[in-house]
Amino acid sequence: MAKVMANGLELEYETLGDGEPMVLIMGIGAPGVFWDDGFCSLLVERGYRVIRFDHRDVGLSTRLDHLGRPRLARVVLRRALRRPNPAPYTLRDMADDVAGLLDGLDIEAAHLVGTSMGGMVAQQVAVSHPSRVRSLTSMMSTTGSLRVTVGKPRALRALMGPRPQDREQAMDQAAKLFRVIGTPPYDDERARRRAAAAWDRGFYQPGFARHLAAVLASGDRTASLGQIRAPTLVIHGSEDPLIRPRAGEATAAAIPGAKLLRIDGMGHDFATRYWPTLIDAIDDHAASA
Repeated sequence: MAKVMANGLELEYETLGDGEPMVLIMGIGAPGVFWDDGFCSLLVERGYRVIRFDHRDVGLSTRLDHLGRPRLARVVLRRALRRPNPAPYTLRDMADDVAGLLDGLDIEAAHLVGTSMGGMVAQQVAVSHPSRVRSLTSMMSTTGSLRVTVGKPRALRALMGPRPQDREQAMDQAAKLFRVIGTPPYDDERARRRAAAAWDRGFYQPGFARHLAAVLASGDRTASLGQIRAPTLVIHGSEDPLIRPRAGEATAAAIPGAKLLRIDGMGHDFATRYWPTLIDAIDDHAASA
């Protein structure tokens, strides 16, 4: 792992393999190591230079303590009422981080693959920095429209539950979370292993709160998604309870020429049995861009 200056921050990143650069953008509050080594290795075998990184306020990247911790109940209420919603930063700022990462690595343009909040960030990169995106793959993500974004109550409660206070609790909570939002049969050991790796990397509770505030404050991006010209693939599981399938459908409808791949049975995770399907789809899409 190494650090690079990006958009005025230090971002921790790792590069695997050679070939065309592909940046993997993880979801809310999750470090780059949430992209499984095995998943990354399959992309490397397809000839990509895979880059995974820690978002701002996550893992080993810069922590923005001076921005304070947003009051999430207030942020959620103002979003629901469609009122102006100031936040420490927005998805546009996080998209600028990705462009800065490319600058720091001397990469003119890359394939972007984002999941959940990472898909929202990847979409925003394609809007704000169109020349930097060779292709866009948005997975388990949304336009930000409340009409399509709101997940099932049980899934939202699981995501918004109390933050863990120690490593063992983090592992237990991860297993419980993915039993709610993931794909059966559930792989508790994998969930616990990734949670342990994230904790060891440096768990930071305010980062999750500021990420969620960024998502909510960024509002509905449907209109701006119409500006995207990068070849786009939208992937969504048919059983995703956190960001429901209609959000993937709305994303594909909003982006000109986007293709939609709906994966039957998949929830809000990367169950290993779907890896061949996901890798083939991502590779075919990037190779044709």
